[in-house]
Amino acid sequence: MVSVFVASAALFFLITRVVFVDQSVQFDNWVFEQFDAGRAAWPALTPVVRSLTFFASLPWLVVAGIGIPVLLHRWGHPREGWEVLLAVAGSALLNQLLKGYFQRPRPSSALFFQPGLSFPSGHAMIGLALYGCLAWILWRHRHHPVWAVLLVLFALFIGGTRVYLHVHYPTDVLAGFAGAVLWLMLLRWAFLMRNEK
Repeated sequence: MVSVFVASAALFFLITRVVFVDQSVQFDNWVFEQFDAGRAAWPALTPVVRSLTFFASLPWLVVAGIGIPVLLHRWGHPREGWEVLLAVAGSALLNQLLKGYFQRPRPSSALFFQPGLSFPSGHAMIGLALYGCLAWILWRHRHHPVWAVLLVLFALFIGGTRVYLHVHYPTDVLAGFAGAVLWLMLLRWAFLMRNEK
């Protein structure tokens, strides 16, 4: 678990150095080119991608971030309910703090207007925090491990939709994933220490 935390922190630090110190756009441009080639080859994917990106949007995260904890509490899993609530709320707050600090504008090539700042991606960060937390709960209780893997893959796919739509740079999405893992690790440690008291 420590190695995952360290690797995520190192990735986040590396991305911030590439983007804000070296000011390199080589990686971002290369990934955009790959996604653009795919979009040109299969234009029918675009409306599907726009639909899927909704599942890490603000309206969805508000509903899921409140509704899932309420359901878990009613089903007799209050601790898991708190985990999901704090995963979503904490990652959302951290995301806004980081965006305010880095102040990176969104790509000018976005396929549709998206307000707000770009770094790190909120869809990637809060989406992975939500679905990653749910996946960990399923994995921990040894229920439906395949669903746990699918939830994580779904969160990663949602991050990819942001690049496909050009509303985020690829480095925004990678930084969002790294931030989500960091937050989930900190949250898990907090719950472990609380249970040990």
